[in-house]
Amino acid sequence: MSNSLISNLNPQNWSFDLELLPQPVYMVGGVVRDAILGRSGEYLDLDFVVPSDAIQIAGNIAKNYQAGFVILDPERKIARVVFPDATVDIAQQEGDSLETDLRRRDFTVNAIAYNPHTQEFIDPLQGCVDLENRTLRMVSSANLKDDPLRLLRAYRQGCQLGFTIEESTQIAIRTLASHITQVAAERVRVELGYLLASENGTAWLKNAWEDGLITPWFKYATMDSFSTMEMVDVAVEKLTEIWQQLGEELHKPLRNTIKTTLQGIAKLACLVNSESEIAKVELEELTYSRVENRGVTTALKLFPQLHKANISLREQYFLFQEASYVFPAIATLAMAHGKLLDGIAPLITRYLNPDDLVAHPAPLMSGKEIIIALNIPSSPVVGQLLTEIAVAQAEGKIVTKEEGIELARQLVMKLESKDVTWES
Repeated sequence: MSNSLISNLNPQNWSFDLELLPQPVYMVGGVVRDAILGRSGEYLDLDFVVPSDAIQIAGNIAKNYQAGFVILDPERKIARVVFPDATVDIAQQEGDSLETDLRRRDFTVNAIAYNPHTQEFIDPLQGCVDLENRTLRMVSSANLKDDPLRLLRAYRQGCQLGFTIEESTQIAIRTLASHITQVAAERVRVELGYLLASENGTAWLKNAWEDGLITPWFKYATMDSFSTMEMVDVAVEKLTEIWQQLGEELHKPLRNTIKTTLQGIAKLACLVNSESEIAKVELEELTYSRVENRGVTTALKLFPQLHKANISLREQYFLFQEASYVFPAIATLAMAHGKLLDGIAPLITRYLNPDDLVAHPAPLMSGKEIIIALNIPSSPVVGQLLTEIAVAQAEGKIVTKEEGIELARQLVMKLESKDVTWES
């Protein structure tokens, strides 16, 4: 066995004592599969099956270590214990034996059990053989139909593991594809998230679309959508090679609670309708957050502007203001749609320079200072004055606060004479 296997399955590396688990108890699922493959991660995700009293066992472990405790499914008797460096799920065995339980799982490589007390592997479905052959094989088509999310999960796991889907399993997935609409959109979104974040995810997303598994949610996607998505991956690689900081931003989750990256935002923009309002509805149906939705729709709206031959400083200022943190995705999407790197490089340089006043304006004054200096009432006009001052500063027309006040005075005079149209 590999060192990874020893590390993942060795109770000495767990957050709790093996003696708190009954005999028999079995580790199942991804942790066993990944251990055999030599895959490991910093955060342990352990799944156990016990013949009885699953919730009580989990509760006792949580109480003993003052860890988090959640009942995930009271009917099926599944509970979770949460440690700082591990999640432990304990489930009651389905059926009257361990083998019955394993035969209700999705794929053979996930139907291997390990007894930590005896160091014994139980593999009634020859999952280890499929692991050696790097093949994803269904346990049965009925199991896939019972939970149609497993249809899409085949593509996600195939992508993550670098496996191929066995032929009869592929046929079953295509036959059952229409059942995917029975799955809650939120669960579909989670699987999509893995594929969007994966280095090889584009090809698998394309396969899932061709097999009818994501078409119910992306009704406007075409073969060209995936060609553009492939170009997004190429653009990200090129941008990262030239600007490491930009690459880091493209690969970083939007927030700790939102794992979608800006590269993922650019990819999503390839799948939805190009009209931002229609795209917004598509993303809402998939339960994407407001932050993710805004990222995609902003990218769709703004990337065509980068195709203009000459963008004035004023236009650049408003572009950066509206783009905000989404700019790397916008630049990526523009390149995926054919914008040459040389044409976009100056904008990227501005974005990456925190002292650039076009991309990152530093206000010369506050609205209160304008109100006092010009003796005018508080109104939306004050915000417009601040914008015009910021644009003039970015254009190099003014430098000092006094010059800003003078510009504001002139603009107010023009406004009062109705000789100027204020832009938002």
